[in-house]
Amino acid sequence: MHPGSDSHADPRSEDLTVEAEGETLGEAKWSAMKALESRFPGVTADCVRFEVVDAAGGAEGAPARVRGEVDEEAWRTAADEDLPEEPAERLRAVVTRVVQALGLRATVDVQQTADEIRATVNGEDLGLLIGKHGSTIDALQHLGMRAALRGGAERKQVVVDAAGYRERREAVLQRAADRAVSDAISFGRSVELEPMRALERKVVHMYLRDRTDVETHSEGDEPDRRLVVSPARRDP
Repeated sequence: MHPGSDSHADPRSEDLTVEAEGETLGEAKWSAMKALESRFPGVTADCVRFEVVDAAGGAEGAPARVRGEVDEEAWRTAADEDLPEEPAERLRAVVTRVVQALGLRATVDVQQTADEIRATVNGEDLGLLIGKHGSTIDALQHLGMRAALRGGAERKQVVVDAAGYRERREAVLQRAADRAVSDAISFGRSVELEPMRALERKVVHMYLRDRTDVETHSEGDEPDRRLVVSPARRDP
């Protein structure tokens, strides 16, 4: 199998901007911050540039509208400040800050092996932390990785999980991959999976990498980039 080149894709390179409205400019900015928080865990107003789209603010019933754009570098820098020196504790600190910022009643457990640092969030109603299709927890994992491995720290895999989400999602992706393999072999044609983020495409690539009867690659542009499973080419 020949995996596609997704290992360096950055899940934080998309959707830096959001528009929101409210009865006042203050309420519109608050709405924008709440929308951005789902994409950039722990973001603060200091990391967002606001542009007033419509300052009506209740005049004749018209809402105020603002556009908020995240300064991604400022967001990452703020998350890195005042963190412990030890990588596992840096990861714990970042995840704990986000859990608290989201107002969740949860605990953060960190385990470390020779190859991995894993932060697991345990609690109730963790859907806000996971986000739609895992978008928020993937962003948090990316942020946690940057914080934990900064300063030339030993390179390890960094995983952030919540309520067993990673295992459940991996099982879903593996079932989808198995169906794609079956169809590709049965019908002798390429099969496209649904659009996935880079982290999920990598999971499928790794799951199928030892198969000799199929090959995988990725096609399309983010956020609609998808993985394709094809029958392996046979030498004549």
